Order: sequence, then structure tokens, then C-alpha cells
Amino acid sequence: MAETLLNVLSQSSLQDYADCARRFQLRYLERLQYPALESEPALENEKHQREGEYFHRLILQHFIGIPADKLAPLANTPDLQRWWDNFLGTDFKFSGYTKNAEFTLSAPLESFRVVAKYDLIAVKPDPDGKAMIFDWKTYRKRPSNEWLATRWQTRVYRALLVQAGANLNHGIPFQPEQIEMTYWFADFPSEPAAFPYNATLFKRDWDALTKMAQEIKSASDFPKTDDRQKCSYCPYRGYCDRGVRAAEGENIETETAAEEMFDINFEQIGEIAF
Repeated sequence: MAETLLNVLSQSSLQDYADCARRFQLRYLERLQYPALESEPALENEKHQREGEYFHRLILQHFIGIPADKLAPLANTPDLQRWWDNFLGTDFKFSGYTKNAEFTLSAPLESFRVVAKYDLIAVKPDPDGKAMIFDWKTYRKRPSNEWLATRWQTRVYRALLVQAGANLNHGIPFQPEQIEMTYWFADFPSEPAAFPYNATLFKRDWDALTKMAQEIKSASDFPKTDDRQKCSYCPYRGYCDRGVRAAEGENIETETAAEEMFDINFEQIGEIAF
């Protein structure tokens, strides 16, 4: 393989590698542009993604202290207004918690750094306090808890908070049992998905992350997935001769790694040569 530069792994890149090593290669190592639409209808899904980005920005502005009534006029589409009303109408039980919105953590992982940008980390500032991770989702269909539990986002976000979150807890590392991650769905506000943590799960996740980082570092071949259903939603399928027509967009959010639209600028981070 031609020498390639990469030093950062994120939940999205790890999910890509787990789903299809070839997609990981094309996206993160060769950095190719998308040759195909992810889903149909294209304009509708592009609009939905933009609204999702804007919704995240509204929440961020809310947490940095801009009054909700000042932000309300900015929720100026039917989707945004519905999501915003649902958000304001939900009791997240934040009383007594310090709220860290759009917060980035990173930690060494073999030859890489694993990096995550959290929508919100809410911390109760006492020795036995709890650290609650929140992630806002604008999915049009609510995925199952079983599916979410297996996703690398769920695994990376909790493990990384254990590994690198001490600065949020007066310099004391969080114990896995102090951590819980919740997905809150803007169109299903009363159906959040909560995932507590423990030491056994942390060891499982960090061991798996270490193993995957070692595999990526030493890989000389990045095979295509055997699950062709994943190709239907992959914007790189044209490079693999696995179709031109995009799949219908209803399931696109839960089939592709779209989380990095709010992510870190990887170009600003130093590089390690393969």
C-alpha cells in the first residue's frame, strides 16, 4: 500500500472500518471524494442533514446562555420548530450538573489518538457524582436499543470519558460505573435510549479499540464488506462496482456514519506515517 498519513481515529472512522475496511481506506486513507449519492431523494436528505446541524447549533447556543425565547425565531422550519419545542419540553434532570456542550476529548491509542466530540457531558461535581453523556439525534426512525448498544459511538464515547475525562472531575478519573450515555431523539422525545457503564464493559471496549488500532496500523489489505446491503448506502460504492442507484433515504442515518458533520478539524492535528 502507498504510504498514507493518518493519526486520528474517531467513532465514525472506527465504525467505517468495522462495517467495511474498503470504505475506511477510501474515506480516511486515500481521502477520495464521494462519487455517488448516499441516498434518495438527494435534496430532501441534504435538507434534513442541514436542519440537523442547525438544531445542534441551537442547543449549543442554549447551553452557553442565550435565552430560549431569543433562539425560538431561529427554529424557522417545521422540523426545527418541532425539534426545538420537543427539546424545551423535555426535563433532562440537569439540576446540580455542570454542562459541557460540544466538548472534545482525546487519548493515545497505540500509534493513534482516539478523538470524540460530545454533544453534551453533564457532570455532578462531587466524588461520587455522575457523568451523563447526551447525544442529540434527528433520525426519522428511532433505531433499536440493541442496535445502538453495538455502535462504536456508544462504545467509544463512554470508554474515552473514562480514559480522558479526569479534567472534568477535578483531576480524578471517572469510574465506569459513574458514566451513562443517553441518545435523545428529537422526533421521539419521550423515548430516549440510555446506556449505563461498568468496568467489564470498559475493559471490553478499550481492548477492542486497541485491537482495531493495531489491525489498522498493520493492514496491507482493506477488503470490501460481504454485506452488500451496506453498499446501498455507501457513497463510495462506485469505486467498488457495487451499484450506482442510491438506496431510499429513510434509513440513511442509521446505516452511514454521519456523526462527523460536527466533528474535529483533523487537518489541524499532527500526522503519523503508515
